[in-house]
Amino acid sequence: MFKALVMEQGEDGLAAAEIKEIEAAALPEGNVTVAVEYSTVNYKDGLCLSAKGGGLVRNYPHVPGIDYAGTVEASEDARYKPGDKVVLTGWRVGEATWGGYAQKARISADKLVPLPKGLDTRQAMAVGTAGFTAMLAVMALEDHGLKPGNGPVLVTGAAGGVGSVATAILAHLGYEVAAVTGRPDQAEYLKSLGATTIVAREELNETTKRPLEAETWAGCVDAVGGEMLARVLGQMKYGASVSAVGLAGGAGLPATVIPFLLRGVNLLGIDSVMQPTENRLRAWERIATDLPMDKLEAMIRPAKLSDLPALGADILKGQVKGRVVVDVNA
Repeated sequence: MFKALVMEQGEDGLAAAEIKEIEAAALPEGNVTVAVEYSTVNYKDGLCLSAKGGGLVRNYPHVPGIDYAGTVEASEDARYKPGDKVVLTGWRVGEATWGGYAQKARISADKLVPLPKGLDTRQAMAVGTAGFTAMLAVMALEDHGLKPGNGPVLVTGAAGGVGSVATAILAHLGYEVAAVTGRPDQAEYLKSLGATTIVAREELNETTKRPLEAETWAGCVDAVGGEMLARVLGQMKYGASVSAVGLAGGAGLPATVIPFLLRGVNLLGIDSVMQPTENRLRAWERIATDLPMDKLEAMIRPAKLSDLPALGADILKGQVKGRVVVDVNA
C-alpha cells in the first residue's frame, strides 16, 4: 500500500481530490517501478486537479502529476537497476495515465531519464517540465545562432516557472536578459535571478498596426503567445529567433508574415511532452551545468500532497511564483 492523491468523479460529473491508500496492483503498466520522492506543480497539473479535468483527464479515478523524480525500486529493463535515480517529465503521464502525485509510479523505461550528476531528486523537480522546457528553448535559440553579445534576450511571463528558469539560465550563460512581467512586485525577484531589465507587460500587450518596429531583441523565450508574441516578432533583430513555449496570453497570433520575410525572423515551436530521448538527455545534462543551483533554490516553494488542490487553483490564476516542489512522502 502507498499514499496517493486521487481525483474521483462524483455523480454530478465533477471531480474532487482525496489522499488515499492505494494497492500496488492499481499502478499502470510498465517495466520500471519508481519510489517517487518529489513532484511539482505545472499549469497542466492545475487543469488536471480542477473539477472538470481541464479537458485533459479522460478516465477516473485518476492520479495527476506530470513530473516526478525518485529511485528505481524494481526494473525489468537492463538500462535501470534498483537504486538508480531517475526523472520523468511529459509523455502525457499525469494526463492520460496515472502520474507522480503518489509514493510509487510505474512506467516504461523508454520514458525515463537517468538523473544527471550534479542534481538530486528535489532539485530535479524544482526544474521539472517548466525548467526542462526553458532549457529546450534556450538550446533552440543557440542552435539558431544566438550568442552572448548579440543583444538583449527577452523572456515573457518571466516570473512563472518557465520564465524563471529561462532567466536564470540565460543570465548564467552571459546574456543580457530583459524580463517581462505584469506583476511589478516581482521585479526584485527577477533581478535576483539575473534579469538586467524589467519590462512591464503593458508595454508589449497592445497591438500595433506596424508590422515592424525598432530592432530590439536578439532572442526571445515566449511563454505568453497571443498579442504579445505578435508584437515581439516585429521587434526582433535581423535573423533573430523566438522560442514559443506557452500560450498564457491566448492561442491566437494576430501577426503578419512581414517579420519573417523582411528580417528573417524565426519562430521556433518548443514541445517538451514528446521530445526524443537524445534531446532529453542533452537538455538535462545542460541543466546540471548551466542552471545555477543557488538561483534554483531561490525559486523553490515547498509543498506536500495535501497542498495540491489549492496550489492547482492558484497556478491557473497566475498566482504561483517560481517552482513548487512537492514532497510526496511528507
